[in-house]
Amino acid sequence: MYLDGLDTLDQKIVRLLIENARISYSDIGEKIGISRVAVKARIQTLEQKGIIEEYTTVINPQKISGAVSCYFEIETTPDCLAQVTQILDRHDTVTQIYRVTGRDKLHVHAVAASAEEMETFLHTVIDTLPGVQSCSCNMILSRIKDIKGLRL
Repeated sequence: MYLDGLDTLDQKIVRLLIENARISYSDIGEKIGISRVAVKARIQTLEQKGIIEEYTTVINPQKISGAVSCYFEIETTPDCLAQVTQILDRHDTVTQIYRVTGRDKLHVHAVAASAEEMETFLHTVIDTLPGVQSCSCNMILSRIKDIKGLRL
């Protein structure tokens, strides 16, 4: 369903990479019946088109240091939305910003080393954003399901 826009070989490559992003070009080639060079070329094309965005290691800071994760729902006036997005984008505490349905709303995830650091971020950044009409903050207590990207 999600991969219908790709040809059969690219679909097979993407499925193999989803299973194991560290799989070698040679192993992929053996499994789908094309050369290592052809696999590399196809993967590079998928990357250039933005279909494959990244290969990464995801660290859960809560498991290391007891970091605090929160998400904010922020509604702004239309004329301040771009400015608010730019301000939030500059802060390392902010890990994700999504534009969501509704009137000029943002869904923002933030991770801080402690509750004190999160409170400072809330008072010095969130509370000072221009044009905010409403804002709610929810602390994430635990991850139940957290899938990155597309899963088939």
